[in-house]
Amino acid sequence: MPLRIVLDARHIRDFGVGTYIRNLTQALSKLDRENHYTLVTHKADTPLLGGLPEKHQIIFYEGRDTEASEHFRYPMFLRGLHADLFHIPITMVPLWMPRPFVVTVHDVSRLLFDNPAGWRGDLRRFRFRRGLMRAASVIAVSLATKGDVERLLGIPPEHIRLIYNAPDPRFFEHTPPAGERRGILERYQITYPYLLYAGTIRSQKNIPRLVEAFAVVRGELENHPRYKDLRLVIIGDELSRYPGVRRAVIQTRMANAVRFLGFVPFDTLRVFYESAAAFVFPSLYEGFGLPPLEAMACGAPVVASNVSSLPEVVGDAAMIVNPENVFDIARGIREVLLDEVLRQKMVVAGLEQAHRFSWERTAREVLETYHRAARG
Repeated sequence: MPLRIVLDARHIRDFGVGTYIRNLTQALSKLDRENHYTLVTHKADTPLLGGLPEKHQIIFYEGRDTEASEHFRYPMFLRGLHADLFHIPITMVPLWMPRPFVVTVHDVSRLLFDNPAGWRGDLRRFRFRRGLMRAASVIAVSLATKGDVERLLGIPPEHIRLIYNAPDPRFFEHTPPAGERRGILERYQITYPYLLYAGTIRSQKNIPRLVEAFAVVRGELENHPRYKDLRLVIIGDELSRYPGVRRAVIQTRMANAVRFLGFVPFDTLRVFYESAAAFVFPSLYEGFGLPPLEAMACGAPVVASNVSSLPEVVGDAAMIVNPENVFDIARGIREVLLDEVLRQKMVVAGLEQAHRFSWERTAREVLETYHRAARG
C-alpha cells in the first residue's frame, strides 16, 4: 500500500540544507513511483520545486520554525495532513511533532559553536535530543556526524542510519563555452588568478585564518610570473555577523586583494569553481562538507582541513592541512599552485571522488528508511 509522506521543504533556500532538500526531492521523484509526497514550503519558494510528478503535492505554510509558537502550530497543521510518515530535514524538530517521523542531522555545530551558556544552552540540547529520540529513525550525513550525535546527545547507534549527501548533479554538466565563462567573470571584474572559498560564513568556517594564510602566500609569490596578482574570492552569506573576517583583512593589509561577493546564482558559482586556481576550505568543523565536492566536480584542485567529516568526504583527492595552523594552510595552497603535476593529479582524483557520491543512491537509502520507519 502506498505511503503518504510529508517532507518539510521550508529551508529549501538555505546553504547545504537547501541543496539536500532540492536534490533529494528530485531523486525521489525519479526513483519512487509508488508513494505519495506532500512538500510543505513557503509560497515564494514554489519555483524551486518545479518539474515534479503528479504524486508530489506542494502545500504552503508560512510559519517560521524560529518562533516558539511553531512548536504547537506547525504540528497541528501537520496532523491535518493525515500522513503515514513525516521527514524533517533539519535538527529543529517541533516539541509536539506527530509520529512517526524521520530526522536528518547535517551537523551539530549549533551545540559546539553557537550554544548559549546556562539554561538556554541546556534547553537547546534538550530540544535536540528529544527530537532525535522521538524520531523513528535518524539520518546522519557522514560517519563523523553519526559519531557526534552518539557522543554529544547520547543517541543509540542503532537509532542512526548513515546516508551520505552528494553534490548537485548540475556541477558535473558540461563546461560552458569559453566566451560565456569569460563573460561571467568579466561581469564580476575577475581578470586575475584567484583562490576561492564558497559557503556560509560562520565562526567554525575559519575564514580569518584563510585570509591570513592567503596573505602569507601572496607575499611569497609577489614576483611569480603567474600568481603575482593572486586574489582571494569569498562567496558566502551573513558576513556582517562576523566582524572578525573584515578585521583579518584589515590587519593583513589585504583589502585590495580579497573580494566578498555574497550570494551568486548557481551557474555563476559553477563558473567560479571551474576557473579557480584552487578551492580552499579550512573549516574547523563540518557535518559533511559539500563545497569541496562541488569544487572537485567542477575540476578545481581542493585544499581542505584534516578535521571532522572532511577527510572522510574528500578522501585522498585533496591537499589536507591543519586548519588551526596558518602556515600549514599556506603550505597546502602553495604546493597546489606551484606543482603542476600535482595539480593535474588532484583534478583527476577529485572528479573521481565526487562521482563516488550520488543522489540516486542517497534517495534509494532514504526510501528504505521511510519504509522501515513507517512499519515501526
